[in-house]
Amino acid sequence: MNFNLNSFSKNVICESAASDTVIETAVDGDKLDLYVTATDDKVKFIELEWNFESDNGIWVLGDAWERSYGELRFVKLADNGRCMPWYFIATDKSECFCFGVKTQPKAFISFRYTAEGIKALVDCRNGNCGVELGGRKLHIATFIYKKYNSADVYGCLCDYCRVLCDNPILPKESIYGGNNWYYAYGKSSYDEIIADTKVQVALAQGIDNKPFEVIDDCWQINSCEGPWLPNEKFKDMKKLADEIKALGARPGIWVRLLHNRDTAVTQDMRILRGGKRQYLDPTHPAVKEYVKADIERIKEWGYELLKHDFTTFDLFGAWGGNLFLTENDTDSWCFFDKSKTNAEIVLDLYRLIKDTAQDMYIIGCNTVSHLCAGLVEINRIGNDTSGREWEPTRKNGVNTLAFRLAQNEAFYMCDADCVGILADNIPWEKNKQWLHVLSYSNSPLFVSCSNKLTDEQKNDLAEAYKVFQKKHETKPVDIFENFTPSVWEIDGETVKYEW
Repeated sequence: MNFNLNSFSKNVICESAASDTVIETAVDGDKLDLYVTATDDKVKFIELEWNFESDNGIWVLGDAWERSYGELRFVKLADNGRCMPWYFIATDKSECFCFGVKTQPKAFISFRYTAEGIKALVDCRNGNCGVELGGRKLHIATFIYKKYNSADVYGCLCDYCRVLCDNPILPKESIYGGNNWYYAYGKSSYDEIIADTKVQVALAQGIDNKPFEVIDDCWQINSCEGPWLPNEKFKDMKKLADEIKALGARPGIWVRLLHNRDTAVTQDMRILRGGKRQYLDPTHPAVKEYVKADIERIKEWGYELLKHDFTTFDLFGAWGGNLFLTENDTDSWCFFDKSKTNAEIVLDLYRLIKDTAQDMYIIGCNTVSHLCAGLVEINRIGNDTSGREWEPTRKNGVNTLAFRLAQNEAFYMCDADCVGILADNIPWEKNKQWLHVLSYSNSPLFVSCSNKLTDEQKNDLAEAYKVFQKKHETKPVDIFENFTPSVWEIDGETVKYEW
């Protein structure tokens, strides 16, 4: 491959013919900075293209917009052409090269790599409209190209992810414990959370690092939406947090900050999309204050971890790979503040949450991966696992852990989701393997279980919690042959799983 970072073409797409948009670039070694300025134009997209011939035998792996959905894999260049958000790695298995953008860009950026070259699509929209910059000069992103004379693909990707993020914020200790979702599925109570906490404390006996007990969707008045006040089964959330601490665990809680039935939220505070006003618009000044008040209340109750969910879906009305497919964007809609790009709006929201939460740990779920890096300690990197059936765990959990673990401690801590234990729905020999690889992964380890555990499960969980407290060297091996790699190298030993 003969790739020259400084040899590219560029094009801008606005709502109407471009008249005053200025695109500027600055190349310095392996970095390219991209800027846009416009006064009257409403900028939608910028296209960059590097033309060169490439070998169809190259293998390529891209990333995902937010969580992945079991779709991550290496594919031959001849079979590629897919949209690859944020960055990609390419290899002929003797050397590697990576190309992408640094975290916290001001646009949603994706790549397509074919035998004819590389195309980058820079999405500057506000909602589905062009952004109104009003003469503002915006530094959109820093593109980074890096070549490695190495066949260690996983090692190269780990290094590249560290190059992409200058400011990860990481927990002071390993994060593990309970989350009640995958056995309770929204049906729980104050007393059941106390029982769950006692289970976690018993499993972590002898470990100085206290486990978390995270209360997922179940505690608030309405299912999966606000107001963020306790229902009759919970009543006093401060008292519950205090009791969790007294038992020897750390309290965490789930929220969906942009979905709320509160009548105090007026219609102008909601996004108008598809003719409906449903989700809160975080660019509206009143919504910012409302979200801050919700977080401050939870912080005052004494919760030490905040898991905020659904921000991507509530902002844009789509999941994962369906985000920003321009052929599907037929509805013309925008945010209250039309002067910022979608990426800037997401960044502002994540900063607001983190600045308000302060020393609370943040888990982002359904958060935009490249935008939450540096603004959350923990990010849910894949779609849901399950306590009911094995396939979602195999597809979503194993796949995302294998192909995004390189981001762990580079962008944030990677949460590949829970070990869900619900009666005997999933054979323990399957779930035990998922528990094993998570316990050696150096990524967060959450288990969703009630007090109805067998002695074998108790012993295996307690051992996994002890293993988890130490650092390990873990990586997937059969990444070219398998979408859910079954061969892993752990602390220098080969481990084979039967997913």
